[in-house]
This record gives sequence, C-alpha cells and structure tokens, in this order.
Amino acid sequence: MKYAFIDYHNTDGTTKKLLGFIIDWHKLFQFLKNEWQCDKVFFYAGVDEGDLDMIAMLENLEKIGCTLRAKTVFAYKNKDREINLSCPSCQHLFIEHVDMGYTRKSNCDVELTVDAIENAAKDNEFYLFTGDGDFEFLIRNLVDKSVKVHVVSSGKKVKAGPRYSTSRLSTKLRNLFAELKNMVDFIDINNLKMRIKKD
Repeated sequence: MKYAFIDYHNTDGTTKKLLGFIIDWHKLFQFLKNEWQCDKVFFYAGVDEGDLDMIAMLENLEKIGCTLRAKTVFAYKNKDREINLSCPSCQHLFIEHVDMGYTRKSNCDVELTVDAIENAAKDNEFYLFTGDGDFEFLIRNLVDKSVKVHVVSSGKKVKAGPRYSTSRLSTKLRNLFAELKNMVDFIDINNLKMRIKKD
C-alpha cells in the first residue's frame, strides 16, 4: 500500500519562498492518486480563524477523498528583551525594552506521526512531504517496520549571509538519505512543478 503525508505549511513555504511557484493542492492530490497510485492521502494544516479561502480549499480536498487533519492557528507572546545601551555623547547607561511580538503556531506533527505509525506495515511505501528534521525519529521507526520512505522537498540552498546558506531540507534528513539509502530516498518537489503548480 502507498500513502502520502503532506505537511502543508512546510511544503507550501518551500515551493513559494524557495522555488517560486504555488501548488494547486487539487492537482497534487490527483497526481498522488493517479500517478503515484497512493491508496490514501493525508493533509495536515493550520487554519487561521475566519480564513474562508483556506477553509474552502480544505473542504474541497475532503470532498475528493483527502484525509484532513486541521487545527486552528494560535498566537503566543514572545518574551520581551531588555538591552543595555549607552549614549554615544555622554556615555550614560540605560535599558531599552524591546517588544518581541507574537509567534503564530499550528503544529500537526503529532497527528502526522500517529497516522504514519498506524499505517506502517512491511513493504508499504510512504511519501512524506516535508523537509522538517523533527521527523527523523519517525522515519527511523518506519524503516524498522520495513516501510520504504520517500521524502519530498527541496534540497536547494539559499545564501543567508556571507559565510553560510540555509535550506528547507534539514541536515538530519540529508544524513538519513546517505545512511539508509535502500529504505529512504529524496524526491525533489521542483521536478513535479509542471504537474502540480497553480496555473
């Protein structure tokens, strides 16, 4: 049996920010069912309260057979910081309070992990749409259960400063590809672009 597990926010961020295209999720679902012959497609997403476009998209995916796991996005206050500063003219020391704002979060990692473990069986194939290194432990567990895992993401690196670059595909996952190459491999989502992008 074949299953796909789509981490919406990670995958959407990868294609929009790194590769410059927007996924048509309906097209991706049809591609997974018809081309990769997935028996079941799971979709994990956070939804802002009142985001009617996102709600409509999720409802349409559910109608065509996608299994949804959605959560409301919540915001939490980041701890404010205090910075010691000195006046350049008089050298007087003072403390500046910096408002660190809010972080928005909706994490479906637990739901994805439970669904994957419940469907893990010998010789099953999983397509895991994420570059998140937090799934390393899950993937190792799946391999122990003789599940073949395909990680679908982008290995593209972007300059983030003069001496280093950043990537949406974690180093932990890159190392897994080398270590467990017979059971874990990488599929570049950019190679699917013409089949799954929004027109």
